[in-house]
Amino acid sequence: MPDTKPAAPRGLVTLRAFLWIAVALVTIMGLIAWLGDSRHAPPAGVASRFGGPFALTAPDGTTISDKTLAGKPYAIFFGFTRCPDMCPTNLARMARLRQKLGADGMKFAIVFVSVDPGHDSRDGIGKYVALFNTPIIGLTGTPAQLAGIQKGFGVYVKRVPLDAAKPDGDYTIDHTAATYLMTADGTLQSIIAHEEADEMALAKLKRLVG
Repeated sequence: MPDTKPAAPRGLVTLRAFLWIAVALVTIMGLIAWLGDSRHAPPAGVASRFGGPFALTAPDGTTISDKTLAGKPYAIFFGFTRCPDMCPTNLARMARLRQKLGADGMKFAIVFVSVDPGHDSRDGIGKYVALFNTPIIGLTGTPAQLAGIQKGFGVYVKRVPLDAAKPDGDYTIDHTAATYLMTADGTLQSIIAHEEADEMALAKLKRLVG
């Protein structure tokens, strides 16, 4: 006999979807707050699930994957080249902290992943990361590839039209502004929050390369 159970009202489905998204965001923000305290290490189960397999493209066309990065710790940040504040601020800070580490500064890689495949070309990303005067691996990919790595790192990304009356016009992007610190075996060690003081961030990097 066919199932005659009535479908859930559209409003209820929308509410459920909203609640799932809200729970996910609260979980991510809670983890960032937890790891923002340098006394805390991520729970083993959470740390091992972060990141996951990915394969993206560098400005020179080289494929960079989680396996490519294995063997060396790295700090990974998600943003876009037209970002007016958070992205350049975070990348400039990473360059500054790397310099403060002296010889240890090159013991970890800095990775920038674009969240704007519609605008950020490989060439554009290459020119952008070169502005920070320190080696930074810039990466992009197809929308599906980027969605995969965003999910793996729990990164929030939302395209926001600059003019609500023109949803297909120019836009900005809301996104997670944290920097994820990954060990040489690809495990999450800590997170540097956007608002975090340099002193705390530097302590986390010292632990990463120590």
